[in-house]
Amino acid sequence: MEERIRKVAVVGGGITGLTAAYFLQKYAQEQGLPVHITLIEAAHRLGGKIQTFQKDGFVIERGSDSFPAYKTSIGRLAKEIGIADKLVRGAKGHWSIVAEDKLQPIPDGTVMGVPTNFGAFLTSDLFSWSGKVRAVGDLVLPKGRAAGDQSLGKFMRRRFGKEMVENLLEPLLSGVNGGDIDRMSLEAAFPQFAEVEQKYRSLMAGMKKTNAGARTAVYNRNEENVYQTFEGGLQTLVEALEKKLSGCAILKGVKVDGIRKEADKAVLELNNASTIIVDQVLFTVPHSKLQPLFEPHGLLGGLKEMPMTSIATVSMAFPESAVESEGGTGFVVARNSDFAITACSWAHRKFPSMAIPEGKKLLRAFLGRVGDEAVVDLADHEIEKIVLADLRKTMRIDGNPDFTVVSRWKEAMPQYVVGHKQRVAEAKRGLEKEFPMVQVAGSSFGGFDIADCAEQGENAARQLLEWFQV
Repeated sequence: MEERIRKVAVVGGGITGLTAAYFLQKYAQEQGLPVHITLIEAAHRLGGKIQTFQKDGFVIERGSDSFPAYKTSIGRLAKEIGIADKLVRGAKGHWSIVAEDKLQPIPDGTVMGVPTNFGAFLTSDLFSWSGKVRAVGDLVLPKGRAAGDQSLGKFMRRRFGKEMVENLLEPLLSGVNGGDIDRMSLEAAFPQFAEVEQKYRSLMAGMKKTNAGARTAVYNRNEENVYQTFEGGLQTLVEALEKKLSGCAILKGVKVDGIRKEADKAVLELNNASTIIVDQVLFTVPHSKLQPLFEPHGLLGGLKEMPMTSIATVSMAFPESAVESEGGTGFVVARNSDFAITACSWAHRKFPSMAIPEGKKLLRAFLGRVGDEAVVDLADHEIEKIVLADLRKTMRIDGNPDFTVVSRWKEAMPQYVVGHKQRVAEAKRGLEKEFPMVQVAGSSFGGFDIADCAEQGENAARQLLEWFQV
């Protein structure tokens, strides 16, 4: 007797959904399981926050431009789909911080914001001597009680004091995602810090020990860049994944408007007046799109407490002679500075092998963060003026850019506030009870960079396959 075909819908065609669909197809084929996969994406393109295009010979990234190589999920995926030879590692070069309106290099040996090279830290002009003395108090302070979640800001101020948090940790750890460390969940966003404190007591000593032989975000001027992309930009990954989904039905420009149960199956109501009946559904859309679908069923109400931040990326092209800046690949901006931008990367230095026309430079700035999002809604010409004014505080720029590309990401960055893991666990328990055929994954749940999302997609595919084998 022929085995029944199992039907799966993956809702959301960003990197989580694409990776999940790919691995589910792969695992099912390897094990001879008859599975029909439908990938549903509301936009008319796949890739989510990955969006690459070319203009006047430049490769422009509207959203994410790279991923950390020490997280191995994208490297594994690239090898799986045959594009590992297209991986491009960023060039060597240091990052800096604008703190109290002054541009200063990040001290060598800084591991995820924590200094581990004490010579570089003590000679850095980022901190006053009183700030340095308070920060090295971390070496003698007792470890805190391991009791529940707390904000990253509260945890770090206890370990290092106010000055180091404001001048170094806050701009590095909140970064381009526009977060607020005084609301950010330590447990969900940076659990390794709590683990290191409990094991080693001192974060400075512990991060130095755990980094030996480990791969993580270390800031050193002369070491290999930890970030990677692909030839042609991150869209190369999206296009390669889409080509591999030959066994999937892909619906673009189609939105899920509702969901209901029929026996042990899920019925998806689509905006084209059709329905799809499936055995399993994986939602990879942001929680702000997911929660309204389940509100009529009294589920996922706790996800309303997860805020979303709006940001904008601003890419500016210049003649090479028009821009003169210090060495390095970019900088982040502390909140104690009179800047609207939150970060800037010198794209022509960060990935010099990418398509940058000869005699040109490309700067990429970021705007928007918790409490300062109104700037994202300004007109393009106003944003260009603001960004130029900020950049000119750190480098010489003559004239106006050849062109400017402003990309807005409205309510696109989920914020993992204190209690995040408990909130997500409660949401999943509710789904398991009322909609056991539904799973969720993506940037709202288990990590928001593209490497985290790819890993979630791979894990979700494995879990779906296990469900079919029960």
